[in-house]
Amino acid sequence: MSALGGIGRYYSEKLAAHGASPRGVDWNSEESQRLRFDQLLRVRADGEPFSVIDYGCGYGALVDHLDALGLPFRYLGFDISQEMIRIARERHPDRQDVSFTSAEADLVPADYCVASGIFNVRLEIPDDDWLAYIHATLDRLDRLGRSGFSFNALTSYSDVEKMRPDLYYADPLALFDRCKRRYSRFVALLHDYPLYELTILVRK
Repeated sequence: MSALGGIGRYYSEKLAAHGASPRGVDWNSEESQRLRFDQLLRVRADGEPFSVIDYGCGYGALVDHLDALGLPFRYLGFDISQEMIRIARERHPDRQDVSFTSAEADLVPADYCVASGIFNVRLEIPDDDWLAYIHATLDRLDRLGRSGFSFNALTSYSDVEKMRPDLYYADPLALFDRCKRRYSRFVALLHDYPLYELTILVRK
């Protein structure tokens, strides 16, 4: 989608304004960012080394989270913002288990693929076009995650008076149904944590 260039600039501007921080990727706090990561990582099997693609990696905060948890992992971060990738590489230099790219062609399947926040900001893209983009991207996440994938999205159950016109609020039930019918029998919808969003886990 050509309009993604505008979204890449949106995030690059957030990074320039707020630096490598949760606000730099349009999150409110470090606490909420950690909570999102914890939900997404529930897709993996406990106790086993794993490889992961972070699709929409920002400045690489998931690497710090994985390190803090002491998990054995190999990580590839992808982002459409080249400035995000530059900062991510600066923050995580000289690691054999961590790499970053802004080129889709560099992505090869890993054990898991996770995506945090990539479906939220749609700017002026019409709802139908944005939903088609979400569906196409979920197909991509499915191909990239051999053992499963997970993603989050803002929920249509959000308080109406707090909704922003430049953001997309997804129907949790429709996304669950699509994942269940298209990708796997083993799908979980998480909507019981204190943020105006949902997380879906697809295990294979």
